[in-house]
Amino acid sequence: MTGAQLIAAAILLPALGAVCIALAGRWPNLREGVTLVTAALLFACVLALLPQVMAGGRPQLFVLELLPGIALGFRVEPLGMLFALIASGLWIVNSIYSIGYMRGNQEAHQTRFYVCFALALAATMGIAYSSNLLTLFLFYEALTLITYPLVTHHGDAEARNGGRVYLGLLLGTSIVLLLPAVIATWWLAGTLEFLPGGILRPAPSNATVGLLLALFMFGIGKAALMPFHRWLPSAMVAPTPVSALLHAVAVVKAGVFAVVKVIVYIFGVDALNATGQVDWLPVVAGFTIIAASVVALRADNLKRRLAYSTVSQLSYVVLASALLAPLSLIGAVVHIAAHAVGKITLFFAAGAIYTAAHKTEVSQLDGIGRRMPWTMAAFAVGALSMIGLPPAAGFVSKWFMLSGAVEIAHWPAVAVIVASTLLNAAYFVPVVYRAFLRPPAPGPHGQAHGEAPLPMLIALTATAGATIALFFVPDVPLALARALQEG
Repeated sequence: MTGAQLIAAAILLPALGAVCIALAGRWPNLREGVTLVTAALLFACVLALLPQVMAGGRPQLFVLELLPGIALGFRVEPLGMLFALIASGLWIVNSIYSIGYMRGNQEAHQTRFYVCFALALAATMGIAYSSNLLTLFLFYEALTLITYPLVTHHGDAEARNGGRVYLGLLLGTSIVLLLPAVIATWWLAGTLEFLPGGILRPAPSNATVGLLLALFMFGIGKAALMPFHRWLPSAMVAPTPVSALLHAVAVVKAGVFAVVKVIVYIFGVDALNATGQVDWLPVVAGFTIIAASVVALRADNLKRRLAYSTVSQLSYVVLASALLAPLSLIGAVVHIAAHAVGKITLFFAAGAIYTAAHKTEVSQLDGIGRRMPWTMAAFAVGALSMIGLPPAAGFVSKWFMLSGAVEIAHWPAVAVIVASTLLNAAYFVPVVYRAFLRPPAPGPHGQAHGEAPLPMLIALTATAGATIALFFVPDVPLALARALQEG
């Protein structure tokens, strides 16, 4: 298949799979088999594009001209290649996990769940391969709308309230901030194409660049910069596989992916550096990192703790990108992959604990590692990655971020990364300590139970293994990160 055909297949396969899943809804085994086959075929299509991109090729697909000079089009560059690999690869694992979770908890509306999940992956592929801002914006909004039924899956008052916050903040930031930024870019540059070195030529005034950057950074609400972050913890009312989709596979990754893409391909690293208008962004990102970590430290609900951890971890990518140093930009790109495998492991573990033991609070986890050793060992691996300690993937990305900050002598960024690392340890280590080193609690919290269903164990073991593997063999993310800088 040609590059254009592979791009089309990557976007259309999940959509076609969603139709087949809906048709197979009366037969759960067939429905879930279709899900797994579709996920595997998608990953194969994405993987087939990797050699071309690594060799310097940039496969393209032109669909149609929406407006004069503005097309619906796709182009695979290194950052999009990495995002597509992460999303398609983790969809396979998440699908295996979902089988155990949805059946183990006897969740309702399972067919709708799998259909929306497949459609969300189609939108994610569209985001990853977008060749211009308008295409990115259309698929970005489609992802918000498609994931809304997943957030409100349970259909109760709590789910509806969480869904309103989710939809309100993400659509609000897009319409009020991001869309004007896209229109202003078209007016200033005469194009919306993603081009190495940026498209704002001749360069507008520094004040205009600063305003446009602010519209983009806060308009990309999925990156969860404070104060536009509340949608993320509000969405934790969803089933755990949806939380994994939001935090690791698609939604938040679409946010930080868009942030990096705008900085590199719309403004241009060198051009943005020359304006001096980016100095405020490390401050906002650094505040978000520390403030979210403090909230996570005080949260007893495990999913809430993980949600605010994600808010913090996303701003590592924003901070490292805003430093505009070559090494920190590599760290930002690698952290997208490292956070994906580490955080999905943590959410898988949280869902396994809920399914097997019906526990949701950190204070309930005393001694649980003795009854769920595989689950809590995987949780420990994910926690190591979030803290940034070896042998986990988070160490690699944090090393590059710190090296970049030191390279340009940005000592406040160094202080933020060091301080947040200590805070990460402060809210993750006690969970592991409780699980393995405290005796089980007496009474109902200490009731006997075992591990979660086998599909869930397989999934969380696989992602924990991937978290360690990326520490020892980070070649693909590093190569794609370096290729991004080369254009």
